[in-house]
Amino acid sequence: MQEIELKFLVPAARLKGLMRQAKVKSSETSQLAAHYYDTADYTLANAGIGLRIRKEGSNWVQTIKAGGDGLAARLEHNTLLDANQVQAMLDDNNLLPDLSLYQDTPIAPALAEFKLKKLTKNLTRQYVTDVQRTTRLLNDTSNKDSDKSRGNDSNALPNRVEMAYDYGQIIHGNDASSCQPIQEIEFELVSGELEFLFATAKIWCKRYKLCLSTVTKAERGGLLIKGEDHSPAISADLSQLKVDEHSSLPQFIRAVVHNCLLQILPNSSAIVAGSEDDSHLLQLRLGIRRLRVALKAFKKFSEHINPEWSLILRQTEHLLSHYRGLAYIAAHVEPQLVQQGAPNVQWTADIAKLKITPINAIAANDFQITLLELIEFAMSADSDEDSAAPLAVAKLAKILAKKQLKLLKADHQLVDLSDGLTDDLSEKPSEPALQDTEVDSEAVVASHMTGVEKQQAAQHEVQRQLSDLRYITEFAAPLYASKKTKRFLKQLTKAQQALSQHQDHQQYQRYYQQKSTTDINALYGAGWFAALTLSDWQRCQKRLAKVRRTATFW
Repeated sequence: MQEIELKFLVPAARLKGLMRQAKVKSSETSQLAAHYYDTADYTLANAGIGLRIRKEGSNWVQTIKAGGDGLAARLEHNTLLDANQVQAMLDDNNLLPDLSLYQDTPIAPALAEFKLKKLTKNLTRQYVTDVQRTTRLLNDTSNKDSDKSRGNDSNALPNRVEMAYDYGQIIHGNDASSCQPIQEIEFELVSGELEFLFATAKIWCKRYKLCLSTVTKAERGGLLIKGEDHSPAISADLSQLKVDEHSSLPQFIRAVVHNCLLQILPNSSAIVAGSEDDSHLLQLRLGIRRLRVALKAFKKFSEHINPEWSLILRQTEHLLSHYRGLAYIAAHVEPQLVQQGAPNVQWTADIAKLKITPINAIAANDFQITLLELIEFAMSADSDEDSAAPLAVAKLAKILAKKQLKLLKADHQLVDLSDGLTDDLSEKPSEPALQDTEVDSEAVVASHMTGVEKQQAAQHEVQRQLSDLRYITEFAAPLYASKKTKRFLKQLTKAQQALSQHQDHQQYQRYYQQKSTTDINALYGAGWFAALTLSDWQRCQKRLAKVRRTATFW
């Protein structure tokens, strides 16, 4: 069967209020003791499979979870075990799962690549969980809306969601002193419509400021075994983009949103769980940027796209960008300069002055609600909308051509402003700006701007258009299986990366130049990056020239 659930971390400040709603007369509390299994080299975990034997009340249940959509749905198979046999194995300290149970079941394809007998012999208990679970069944009490959503079908199942609050710990299988706390709440669709699950989750999310998490107990147990706090950052994986020439407009945009969320959710989950790793922040920002481009370019592909999503995503991306600019300098740029002989510059106080940290931005309720609505959108399928919609491939050529014209226009303006670039670099740098600030193309010729400001505004506009065209091309590529597509994308990517590096160095120069007003040691960094921008720009010009000469594929 398919399990559809949403998991959240619970802020400590909201726990008491949440527990008052979780522990009502109709709720049930049970103790769950689970043993999780894998091989020494994590064969199952690497395949996205979780395997456990868990005591649920007086029963012992063997469960395997695999596959799914990467958002909220997973395949799950539960088998009730003989309690006496389990107890006998526990007494002999040789409790092991029986993988033969999964032959001729829906879960069998997930295990098809393994030799089950050999795999079973190599299984060992990796970790255990000791959890107190409080469950409550949430029913749809709105009969009118419920009947409408089910089309007045008397045989349709009622809308029901199980809320489960888990409190306990994960314990290392070979070291009981090594453990991690568990405090999370899950909402699982028991029966009825998907929209009731999300409507329920949004109510609880708004009321108790919950934060979405895609990290399973199996994943957390694996991290405990490895001695790690968080899983590695997840970058975009276009192989998971499920579109083709037969995709309708709504199917295409839902698949694109789904692909972006596969990058966003794991990284945002790590940040709300406490990660300060720059790689999580970087990949989250890139995922949000890709999603914003998609929602803007394909906004007419579905009538269910909410324009407020883009506004909230943009605000969140900019908050993250501002923090990352300083944090990256402190953690990476400054140590590299010191290695080159630069005097030390302290950035701790500057970072402390920032009112918004990544966890603040991601835990913000409007961003969490937006994520929920995007997940619901990606998982939904409106048959009426799909059946009447034309194919996406019929619209993409026009979108690509329009975006290319915008890029060429911005590039032309930048070329016109290129004369005198070397002389302009000697002018006083402007204040540090957000690298991802969207610039109106008209602003690059504003009369009040200095030469440096005009150049920077023009470069930002070209970079924005390059990024937009690159991401749109990546989304459209599966519909155009040709060498021209790969060649075009390759040149776009190289130009974007070159211009991005150039803008990074400009940004670092501005930060160090401003810092030098209070710390003269920062002048070294300002001069260092001023020199780098000259060679950067020559590389950018070559890359942009190649983009102009590359044939289109649509």
